[in-house]
Amino acid sequence: MALALAEAGADIIGVSASLELDGSEVEKEVRALGRGFTAYQSDFSSRESLCAFIGEVKAAHSTIDILVNNAGTILRRPAAEHPDEYWDEVVEVNLSSQFILSREIGKDMVARGSGKIIFTASLLTFQGGINVPGYAASKGGIGQLTMALSNEWASRGVNVNAIAPGYIETDNTQALREDSARSRQILDRIPANRWGTPDDFKGPVVFLASAASNYVNGHILLVDGGWMGR
Repeated sequence: MALALAEAGADIIGVSASLELDGSEVEKEVRALGRGFTAYQSDFSSRESLCAFIGEVKAAHSTIDILVNNAGTILRRPAAEHPDEYWDEVVEVNLSSQFILSREIGKDMVARGSGKIIFTASLLTFQGGINVPGYAASKGGIGQLTMALSNEWASRGVNVNAIAPGYIETDNTQALREDSARSRQILDRIPANRWGTPDDFKGPVVFLASAASNYVNGHILLVDGGWMGR
């Protein structure tokens, strides 16, 4: 998504708990496209770290036109054995930090009368999943938060939408892909008959970040190979 936005003409601010502050692969690729890249490190499971990042990034960048909320984590344990610390970490990273970041960046968009906020939802925004109660709850919350912010901010020139990925080849799904039986079950349900890839999100993110989506508000765009249509 960062590369797609850079290809479309955006300078990129990247943040994660482990992003290299200088010389990361994504930075090299963005700069090769002739766009700027600024890297930050922040652990979104820590409210203190998140708030420090928000203060730093807002001080350094007076105008942020597009906010892509893509931070996320998943911890697996059956509900009856799901410890508090699993729940707290997942909900903090996936939902609470997303609200705080959107509030603090979004208030400037509202004051300016323009901006695009794009959340990363999930198939579990619509389904319950198995052994991931915290993740399912957090992604259900992201769907509601998308609509809640849109209801307040659409009339103020700020588009708030979400992308809901299906089964994508990322580190979050590595355990599923390595389970041959479960992987086969998943592929059998996907009409496109393949796992998604990060490149599948280039078009959707550029659409939702551009003027092409100016009349799209509170929408959750499925990018799932047809999974939810089955």
